[in-house]
Amino acid sequence: MRIPSRLVSAAALAFLLLATIGAKPAHAAPGPPASKADKTAGSDPGMIDLGGYKAVVGKYHGRPLLVTFWATWCEPCRVEYPMIVDLAKQYGPQGLAVVGVSLDSDEDMNLVRQFLTDNHPGFPNYRQRIGIDADTFYQGVNPEWRGTMPQTVFYGRDGHIARYFVGQRNRQAFEDAIRLILASPMATNASAKQVYAGN
Repeated sequence: MRIPSRLVSAAALAFLLLATIGAKPAHAAPGPPASKADKTAGSDPGMIDLGGYKAVVGKYHGRPLLVTFWATWCEPCRVEYPMIVDLAKQYGPQGLAVVGVSLDSDEDMNLVRQFLTDNHPGFPNYRQRIGIDADTFYQGVNPEWRGTMPQTVFYGRDGHIARYFVGQRNRQAFEDAIRLILASPMATNASAKQVYAGN
């Protein structure tokens, strides 16, 4: 079937008009390159179950890893999180990887978005999948975890838990644990040390 020439001309004109509208002026300065944090800005944390969590941890095998479990309804988490963001910046160049996992519900997503916007974590954050068995998730992450928040898990380079904190801890405790996983590539589950708030 042959297309009438006036339709071809109209289509070509429309294409040129759209291309011109979408084009940047020749004198416009290019913007700064997007950082890793910018690429994820505005996107909600991905949902993970226990299998997804283990896959995330597995991605960092060979690197020391700090995982912080937080929620916007947890006041100690809100206090601790900005410190963890700062520690991630401080120790990232030495090889530390950091991941956050929110335990917020769907109803709190506006708070989660605002919390992440305010804190600019610069590391990936996920969210516990709604509807899964929470106790199974907690104990699959750490057999000793019963849901107390915040919970922070430090993995050695071999992917095993080297240390974990139950409850809020101060910066010195975090730095000691970070130095441990940075220095020791052979942490094992058998040597995992539980540290409760106040110990």
